[in-house]
Amino acid sequence: MAWIGVDLGTQSVRAVLVEATGEVLARAARPLTSRRGEVWHEQDPQEWITAVEQVLAEVASFGEVEGLAICSTSGTVLLTDLDGRPVSPALMYDDARAANFLPRIVAADPDRWGSAMQPTWALPKILWLDPAEDQLVAHSADVVAADLAGHPVATDTSHALKTGYDLVDVGERGSDAPGADGAAAPGGWPASAFERLGLPGHLLPQVVLPGTLIGTVSVAKAQVTGVPAGTPIVAGMTDGCAAQIAAGALTPGAWNSVLGTTLVLKGVTKDLITDPTGAVYSHRHPDGDGWLPGGASNTGAGALTTMLPGADLDALDRAATQLAGPVGATIYPLTKPGERFPFVAPEAAGFELGDVPDDLHRYVGVLQGVAFIERLAFEHLTKLGAEAPRSVALTGGAVRSEHWNQLRADVLGVPVELPEAADPAYGMAVLAASGGTSVAETARRMVRIGRVIEPRPSDRLTDLYGGFVAELDRRGYLR
Repeated sequence: MAWIGVDLGTQSVRAVLVEATGEVLARAARPLTSRRGEVWHEQDPQEWITAVEQVLAEVASFGEVEGLAICSTSGTVLLTDLDGRPVSPALMYDDARAANFLPRIVAADPDRWGSAMQPTWALPKILWLDPAEDQLVAHSADVVAADLAGHPVATDTSHALKTGYDLVDVGERGSDAPGADGAAAPGGWPASAFERLGLPGHLLPQVVLPGTLIGTVSVAKAQVTGVPAGTPIVAGMTDGCAAQIAAGALTPGAWNSVLGTTLVLKGVTKDLITDPTGAVYSHRHPDGDGWLPGGASNTGAGALTTMLPGADLDALDRAATQLAGPVGATIYPLTKPGERFPFVAPEAAGFELGDVPDDLHRYVGVLQGVAFIERLAFEHLTKLGAEAPRSVALTGGAVRSEHWNQLRADVLGVPVELPEAADPAYGMAVLAASGGTSVAETARRMVRIGRVIEPRPSDRLTDLYGGFVAELDRRGYLR
């Protein structure tokens, strides 16, 4: 028996076939293209559909497929017709063209959205798209699942979060009817607020918990993909949550830190934590009995390519491992203007502390700056009531850097784990394999940790971190 996970990423579609032991039987990927402007970012949803058909056809023959789940970028949204077929471009997760709609959204429900809503979330973009009466709102994963099933499908609580879905209880359940298995998700669409925004409930998808059956592969798609007709399609999650499942960080005290172009932290709490600054938001635990708090920073490895254009980053990393200790330079690298986690500061700008005499110091200075933001993020989460990390599973492209992995363990002061297969597609295969049972237990059986890196104490790093935080405070970012 094996399960397929599909990840609709920004640059590619990826699929993985995983058996019950956690062994990867097959992988496939196809590239995606984007259209970008100064504040906008679009993709053609038909390209997703074609790419998913291709990757499924490539992996399906390597095992007996029992089910599949799909993840996609958080906040990506588009419109479909009443049959679930795309009728608009997809406005991607970082598309900020709808920023002018934010005051209108906050005015519709200040208590709900006064600090939580951000310009790149899905709800402002829906207002910009201005759906007609015969159109539906959908997220990336919804569109692909609908194409595989041959009909519109329910969305999940994870994708619905940035569309304005209330994960707790609004006392009014809007359009959120039971899902395919008859079980509605906790919470609901805030119908009154949506009415004030001119968005009637019938435009919005039904919402179910991740892992809920939402359809089966149609006969037509079985012929194209090789996935047997009738194969269950279960509701997925956003890519950050999918990576957290793949990392096995599904119990309090276990955290997942995804460091790619940007830095994203995800953890687990028993009770919902609230952040008055809006830097932290929480998804529901896929098992429905807890929460996944976290946030996404504008710092990350993406800054290395812009700050060191043309540099051999692998060579710099090898040189960094030969250093006797930390360098005296700390760089706060932002991949775009402003910061959103662990503090919200639209005016934030990057800066450098100490001497940066050469590329090696600049390289290590960036690594140290990101590690310091990571530590500050954990401190912020702990102050809000989250359990301090016992361990942190590191995922994302930055795990290729041996120096960075050790540095992050040293700065955080806890062991860091490197899972063998920690990509979002793998997480969706684990979710599909849970079959309505505990996702945490399924992950415990399937997720394999390849290596554990222990922290080394460093007074020098402690001093550098103190100076970094003091500079953030001096600039007014930590207000």
